[in-house]
Amino acid sequence: MPETGPLTRSMDKQFEKLFAMMAEMKAGQEGLEQKMEAGQERLEQEMRSGQEEIKSQIQAHTESQVEEMKTHVDGCIGKIEEEVQCVKLKIENVESEVQRKIKESNCEVQEKIGNLERRISELEERPNYFPASPEFISSRPTVKPLTFDGQTSWTVFKTQFDVVSSTNGWTDFEKASQLVASLQGSAAEVLQGIPADKLTDLTTVEKALESRFGDSHLTQFYRTELKTRRQKPGESLQELAADVE
Repeated sequence: MPETGPLTRSMDKQFEKLFAMMAEMKAGQEGLEQKMEAGQERLEQEMRSGQEEIKSQIQAHTESQVEEMKTHVDGCIGKIEEEVQCVKLKIENVESEVQRKIKESNCEVQEKIGNLERRISELEERPNYFPASPEFISSRPTVKPLTFDGQTSWTVFKTQFDVVSSTNGWTDFEKASQLVASLQGSAAEVLQGIPADKLTDLTTVEKALESRFGDSHLTQFYRTELKTRRQKPGESLQELAADVE
């Protein structure tokens, strides 16, 4: 085997160093790759953990918002139910008040009707004149009151009544009282259409009688009689004409 020279030995040493460095670099590269892989895995794990944490936070926040909204809605529903109950109670109170007022009104109406019927009954049973009260007693001569049953002329009766009331010196109150007391039969029925508190008002009573028995009423009555009048058997035209006149 030939001997190697100094140059060859030197080169061998350099190659050995180079191979050693390459081996060292390869080992370092492998270690670096392992560290990079470990770091990447750790980073991925941290990212996954972060995502899970964020997801949990989002879910918790969402659940909290939903719970708050549910609580708010429940509160609103509760307030609405309270207001509905309050309105129902007010309606019931109003209905009770209306029913009470209706009953009171019915009682008042029935009482007024009863008073009016009693007043009319008293007027029908009352004598044709009122005993003179001490405050109305005077030294003037008195004339016996008249009676009116609706069968005679209202105009004639009214004239006679005015003379009697003037002679007796009656006030309007006394005139109304005497006029009401003088009514009999169908004339007394007119009182049923006059309010009880107006029976002592002379104008009201006279207007009611005038409307029922006055000349305008008689004119209409005679016109009706004329339209329905027929010649009786054996009655001459002269007799029919005289009766119509």
